[in-house]
Amino acid sequence: MKTSLRWIKKGHIFTPSPDSWMHSYAQVPTPLVFDDFIRVYFGCRPKTQDKLPVSQIGFIDVNRGNPAKILRHGDKPVLPLGGAGCFDEFGLHPISIIRVENEIWLYYVGWTRMQSVPFNRAIGLAISKDDGLTFERFSKGPILGASHNEPYLQQGPHVKIIDGLWHMWYLTGTDWIPDADGRMEAIYRIVHATSTDGIYWKRDGKPVIETREDNECHAGQAVIFRDGSWHMWFSYRRGLQFRNAEGGYRIGYAKSNDLENWQRDDSKAGIALSNSGWDSEMICYPNIIELDQKILMFYCGNYFGRDGFGYAELAVDMNAKQT
Repeated sequence: MKTSLRWIKKGHIFTPSPDSWMHSYAQVPTPLVFDDFIRVYFGCRPKTQDKLPVSQIGFIDVNRGNPAKILRHGDKPVLPLGGAGCFDEFGLHPISIIRVENEIWLYYVGWTRMQSVPFNRAIGLAISKDDGLTFERFSKGPILGASHNEPYLQQGPHVKIIDGLWHMWYLTGTDWIPDADGRMEAIYRIVHATSTDGIYWKRDGKPVIETREDNECHAGQAVIFRDGSWHMWFSYRRGLQFRNAEGGYRIGYAKSNDLENWQRDDSKAGIALSNSGWDSEMICYPNIIELDQKILMFYCGNYFGRDGFGYAELAVDMNAKQT
């Protein structure tokens, strides 16, 4: 008897109120489990005087047994924007969070505005000593940025400690290409790095997931171990003309037995667009936690999280056919 992975959607959780400091968007939901609640960090877009976009990190606390029930709203950003000229001067997004002894380490993406292309991004680390209410930067500069064989943006780190070794799956830019209107669009893929301390990383910049079409982009990867194998859910989209229902993000799937070689099969992702509502045009940025004999996926919906995020629970179809 064979099994198939399938996600049961449990519903929409949160969209910021336009009257709150968060104002709009709730991108890249990043959960952290406490004894009696789950804290979900996300990137939001407060109002700015010049009306140019700025991203900051907020959070909500939700009921551990029923994540659709919101217990608390964070009343301010957990980390200030970077200083003038820094890699995170104009934007912060939480991506991966991990407990390290009595501290909480947050791997985040910082971005800054550019001239010839819209932005540049790099990966930073911030550390909390007050149970995740506030964070301080490990350094003003990124812990992972451009290198001689990764010349463009780095973003989207998913970090796990496996048998004492730190693993990071992250995104690296492979090109910038113009769309039909002349707008420059970033093309990026998932790559892998390892570390002995979570700070200094060994990387080769080689993509680990194959593409299905030219200039396909990958993002929002999450890795778990189950039934003797490693499973990755990630979002993918077209490289151009993707700000719409047809070309926007979907969630794909890959499997590995050694954390190095991944076999992609999106038909086994087990989650797709809804027929209507907040995730009917796009689903993206999956982030997965395991707790209380359940596996939960937090993910964003339409237009990269403009409509907020929700969650799904992993079920197993024992009689499903596999190829």
